[in-house]
Amino acid sequence: MRHFFTTKVRVVLIIALLLTAGLAVLTSLTGITVGDLFVKGILTPLRTGAQSLTAQAERFYNYIFEYEALAVENEALKNQLAAIQDNNLDAAATHRENERLRKLLDLKAAHEDFDLVDAYIIGRSSVDWTSTFTINRGSSAGIQPGMCAITENGEVVGLVIEAGVNYAVIKSVLDSSLEISATIASAGYSGMVQGAYTEEHKGLLLMDYLPSSSVIRNNDQVVTAGSTVYPRNLILGYVLDAGFNDTGVAKFAILRPAADIDTLEQVFILTNFSRE
Repeated sequence: MRHFFTTKVRVVLIIALLLTAGLAVLTSLTGITVGDLFVKGILTPLRTGAQSLTAQAERFYNYIFEYEALAVENEALKNQLAAIQDNNLDAAATHRENERLRKLLDLKAAHEDFDLVDAYIIGRSSVDWTSTFTINRGSSAGIQPGMCAITENGEVVGLVIEAGVNYAVIKSVLDSSLEISATIASAGYSGMVQGAYTEEHKGLLLMDYLPSSSVIRNNDQVVTAGSTVYPRNLILGYVLDAGFNDTGVAKFAILRPAADIDTLEQVFILTNFSRE
C-alpha cells in the first residue's frame, strides 16, 4: 500500500514538473505569464458576454428610436392625408356651390321677378309621414312663414312654416300634410300634390283628384298650377305610375320628387314674386 501511494506521488510530481516546464517554455516563447493565462481564461468569456449584451442593447435602442421616428412620421402622414381630404371636400363643396349659383343665375334670368334668399340646411326631421328641415337664415334675412323654398333648378322643396331671427323651419314636399295645386305640364290635367302616405310609396309624391278620363304617361312632368304662395311652372316631380282611386271616379298618379330632399345642402327662399 505504501509503495502504491509513493508511486502516485511520483506521478503527480512528474506531471507538475512537466506543466511547470511547459509553462516556463510558453512564457519564454510568447511572453505570456501564467497569471495572464488565468486572467484571460476568466475575463475573455465575461468580455465576450458583455460585448454581446452591449450589441443587443444597441440594437434594442436603435429599434426603439426607429419605431418612435416611424410613429412620428406616420402621424405626420396621417395629418397630411387628413388635410388633403379636407381640402378635397372643401373643393368639392365649393364646386357644387358654384354650380348651384350658376344655375341660379339662369333661373333669375328666366324669372326676373323672383326675389330669392339663399340658405343652408342645418337640421332634418322625419317622423312617420311628416318631413321638415331647418335652415340657417330667418326673419333677419326677410324670410317669413308662408314662403316657398326651391332649388337652383326651380324645383319645389317645401314651405316655410316657422321663422326665427336666424333660422327657419321648412315643411318639405314629402310631408303628407302639405298640399300643392299642380298640373301635368304636357296635358294640362290638374290635381293636388302631397307627400305619399303609404309605406309602399314612402319618399314619393301623390297627385290626386285627376280626371278619370285623363291619359297619364310615365315621366310626364308635374308643375305648380300657380297661387299666392307658389308661382306657376315650378317643377314638382315626374310621373312613375297612375291608377284609379278607391271610388273609381278619379285618377291618381305617383310622382318622383324633382328635388332630392335627402341630399339637399342649399335651398333658396322665394321672398317675393309677381303674382299676375
